[in-house]
Amino acid sequence: MKRILLLLVGLYAGILFAQQPKTDSTALLLVDIQDFYFPGGFYPLVHPEEASAKAAVLLNYFRKNHALVVHIKHAAKRDTLIRQDVAPLPTEKVITKHYANSFRGTGLLGYLHAHHIKKVVVCGMMTHMCVEATTRAAADLGFQVTLISDACATRDVVYKGDTVKALDVQISTLGSISGYYGKVMTVREFIDGNYLENGK
Repeated sequence: MKRILLLLVGLYAGILFAQQPKTDSTALLLVDIQDFYFPGGFYPLVHPEEASAKAAVLLNYFRKNHALVVHIKHAAKRDTLIRQDVAPLPTEKVITKHYANSFRGTGLLGYLHAHHIKKVVVCGMMTHMCVEATTRAAADLGFQVTLISDACATRDVVYKGDTVKALDVQISTLGSISGYYGKVMTVREFIDGNYLENGK
């Protein structure tokens, strides 16, 4: 009888332990991968299809590992649908924002805290605007941040008659984030490094 009781207590403790959230839980934030940034949209970027395809690989990796996924979309007048290759599942959270920073005026921070998230992986569009603003805000709020470089896209920037090409904008933005606000790596580097499974 005593042995059975100890077995039941151990089983109950195991169930409770399994239900406890991991303290180093990681979430994927897909920022503004929406139709208006693609050819035919009102604000097309440079090579958004390639970035979206990479984001889809990353998304499937998170789904395979049963990790938290948050889709963020910017409120706009048209072409607001999330791109089909990264379309959210019914069980995945979708947050609509009105500012570059995905945390501003949304329930994103509360949602991440409710799920005991300590680390965020960010990708999306545009690299030098909403992605950068969200990455910096996440770091300032205490999250460990990884930005996935090839799952982001941007466009040429024109200032006072001078044009900075999209590739230079991308490199400059990634360089300003790397080492200061978080890690910067490719989808392949993230997956091959087992960063999600190993909790790195």
